[in-house]
Amino acid sequence: MSEEFHRIKRLPPYVFAEVNRLKAAARARGADIVDLGMGNPDMPTPQHIVDKLIETINKPRTHRYSASKGIPGLRKAQAAYYERRFGVKLDPETEIVATLGSKEGFANIAQAIAAPGDVVLVPNPTYPIHTFGFIIAGASVRHLPASNGDDFLRAIEHAVKHSIPKPLAVVISFPSNPTAMVVGLDFYKEAVALAKKLDIIILSDIAYAELYYDDVPPPSILQVPGAKDIAVEFTSLSKTYNMPGWRMGFAVGNERLIGALARVKSYLDYGAFTPIQVAAAAALNGPQECVDEIRAMYKSRRDVLVESFGKAGFPVPPPPATMFAWAPVPERYRDLGSVEFSKLLIEKADVAVSPGIGFGEYGEGFIRIALVENEQRIRQAARSIKKLFSESAEPTQPVSHPRKSASQ
Repeated sequence: MSEEFHRIKRLPPYVFAEVNRLKAAARARGADIVDLGMGNPDMPTPQHIVDKLIETINKPRTHRYSASKGIPGLRKAQAAYYERRFGVKLDPETEIVATLGSKEGFANIAQAIAAPGDVVLVPNPTYPIHTFGFIIAGASVRHLPASNGDDFLRAIEHAVKHSIPKPLAVVISFPSNPTAMVVGLDFYKEAVALAKKLDIIILSDIAYAELYYDDVPPPSILQVPGAKDIAVEFTSLSKTYNMPGWRMGFAVGNERLIGALARVKSYLDYGAFTPIQVAAAAALNGPQECVDEIRAMYKSRRDVLVESFGKAGFPVPPPPATMFAWAPVPERYRDLGSVEFSKLLIEKADVAVSPGIGFGEYGEGFIRIALVENEQRIRQAARSIKKLFSESAEPTQPVSHPRKSASQ
């Protein structure tokens, strides 16, 4: 029993683990860590959503097993959202499944459609479940350098022509976590045409579609005529309504793929607790001013981050969307790498960020900064970083402390 289990052997050591251990140790010493690492919203869920949960939870009949694909009212609410937001009509019965957040949806679509030996194309860097959902399912992943331009589409075409076996699917994600890249509808039109030509599935993740800072809202791939022939799209209420712990998301689109996902889920879970599903429907059907307020708050934090970090000598490109900034490690610290630089920020500046390599090998040289602290705390982080930069004469050696490897 000493040999590692097969699927566990395919999972590398968690890159964020060492950074998280240092963060916990610093807090145990009494350090006031400004945590800009995990994308964990710090604000409360809007009150009308909480009120609906409380109202529903007081009805004993809602305490029974729920529906694994989502209660009908919730699926209808998601269909109404897609029609209102994107002008896309969906059949709540056959083209929508409620998931336990978009992460679970991605993991189980991988179980539903991928077999050992199948190849899936995934951007790099990207949200880890886009890669490891398929690795856990036994499939092989071919990474494509993340981009939001024609070069990404050409990379898909090249990979399909030069992969054996031919790839089954491609993952796309805009607005992107961690890079915050966005695309317009023209990109999706080309992607759909290419996928049909190559006979591959598109799995689109738009979990951050409501966190945008330009005038034009990010589109859905399902707005492209014929996209439902080959595409499934994943959304989440976690960031849109400050509901991360509620674990509520959706997969929508191609009937065959949605049916496969629903069938797998029927063996694995009974869906989210019914009161949560009812409250989620209230979020989608209710007043949407809260979404505007949440978006405005993140935009304000983004602007404070860019301004204050820039003044501290740490230029941060302003993200056009998401709750993250994707910033290159400052030149004078580049040789440290993203993990060691992240550890340096914890130990010497009491600031936590996510090392870019945790999102894929092409993320090396970057860090992801989450907008999950208030403006005062972001400015506090900037002051601490400025102090570190002014005191660091020779920041070319890794932080000294016991460790086994940088990836643990």
